[in-house]
Amino acid sequence: MKWYFEVLKKYAVFKGRASRKEFWMFFLVHSLIQIALAILDAIVFGNLFIFVFYTLGTLLPYIAVFFRRLRDIGYKGWTLWILFLFSLAFMSSGVPLGLMLLKSEPIATCSG
Repeated sequence: MKWYFEVLKKYAVFKGRASRKEFWMFFLVHSLIQIALAILDAIVFGNLFIFVFYTLGTLLPYIAVFFRRLRDIGYKGWTLWILFLFSLAFMSSGVPLGLMLLKSEPIATCSG
């Protein structure tokens, strides 16, 4: 839950980097909450109102951690937007989530 709340704290931070662990722990908890809310909505209310409300409420933090993760694997500038639009179009293909599995690029250090 620590990673989940860490991403929510940085809900609109698009700068910086996100590790694989930060992204995947957020993704795991987020997905489990969505599943629980979908089941609860279906059983109690017969619709998906709470599920949709939660999903829309966490959309910005999800996009932000996605962008930070892409930056961590080496994508910069307009490439981020192109990959984001690609991920919206082809999310069911698994390609965008597959990118999240790549190793982080080393942080450039300044010597001298």
